[in-house]
Amino acid sequence: MEEERAPPPLSQAEAFARIRLLRSPNIGPISYRQLLARFGSAEAALAALPDLAGRRGVAYRAASAEAIEAEVAAVRRAGARYLFHDQPGYPALLGELVSAPPILICRGDGALAQAPCVAVVGARNASAAAVRLARDFAAALGQAGLVVVSGLARGIDGAAHEGAFPRTIGVIASGIDIAYPPQHAPLQERIAREGLLIAEQPPGTEPRGRHFPSRNRIIAGLALGTLVVEAAPQSGSLITARLAAEAGREVMAIPGSPLEPRAMGCNQLIREGAVLVQRPEEVIELIEGFTGAPRARFRVGEGTAAFDHAALAQLEWGEARADTSAEIAALLTHAPLSIDELIRQSGLGAAEVHMALLELELAGELEREADGAVRRALQARAPQAP
Repeated sequence: MEEERAPPPLSQAEAFARIRLLRSPNIGPISYRQLLARFGSAEAALAALPDLAGRRGVAYRAASAEAIEAEVAAVRRAGARYLFHDQPGYPALLGELVSAPPILICRGDGALAQAPCVAVVGARNASAAAVRLARDFAAALGQAGLVVVSGLARGIDGAAHEGAFPRTIGVIASGIDIAYPPQHAPLQERIAREGLLIAEQPPGTEPRGRHFPSRNRIIAGLALGTLVVEAAPQSGSLITARLAAEAGREVMAIPGSPLEPRAMGCNQLIREGAVLVQRPEEVIELIEGFTGAPRARFRVGEGTAAFDHAALAQLEWGEARADTSAEIAALLTHAPLSIDELIRQSGLGAAEVHMALLELELAGELEREADGAVRRALQARAPQAP
């Protein structure tokens, strides 16, 4: 069997261009990869952006080189480093996600992201019993050689990190230099020094509501399975569990009293097919025996099938492309829709649909969900460069 060749190292100019491309207006993980595939390099993609957005009648300016120079300097000051999606050291499991982050900013021991990981998540206002349970479970998982991933929130997340030290990964919704919540600043710094700290947002970014689902997809994507210790219905922890299920990973939950509102989310997950666990040994058995076919029957949304973005490079461009973008735009609503469903409804080829979505996204007419689904932007976002 022929060994897979490692990608060539990035030149300094291409690495800089990749950061600039990702920070440009209306570009997310999926459109970033499509642009790289279509144009072969970030430098070429940057040059093509005004023309692509102009097809929808929008004037486009990419992120300025000065803004990226300031970001790179801030990353260095924070003692952090960039990790690109196609370079050695990028977590393989995370890379399997349709919406995997193209660039991560990290501090700490990158080898932890290559080891078998378990996500442990739960309520911020957790009960004292659940906090102790999370700490005890995480300690047992770490002693068994697993790495515990969580989001540095109050309650369950913080307890999971503390129990697993030093075998823990913290994923934050802010920049690598921003501690949130502020009372977890010592914990975040300890994770950066003894474990691994990961951010997707550039330095200086304060956490916003839209950043947390993105953070949750990284938590779920890094791990072979997600354990929910205590959670209310409609909580962020259940979003993480759903994203784990959509990625084909194990979903586990610890049951709680039906009289405890903070346990309703876990009980709901179990009722919908998550694996009920009561001891750390059960989690260890599930993770160590994971073969890619989860035992959990937790229901999964339709999601979006993987697409070979390289097919965009072979797509023939013609006058009909403007009509294609308009046709796809007409099918979009404010409710999320999978790209596979758009392909079925439009009757167009996958590459044509993806290219039309790329143009709509660059023009600010489309938004993508953490799971890759798309919807019409609630308000058109003018592509203004930083």
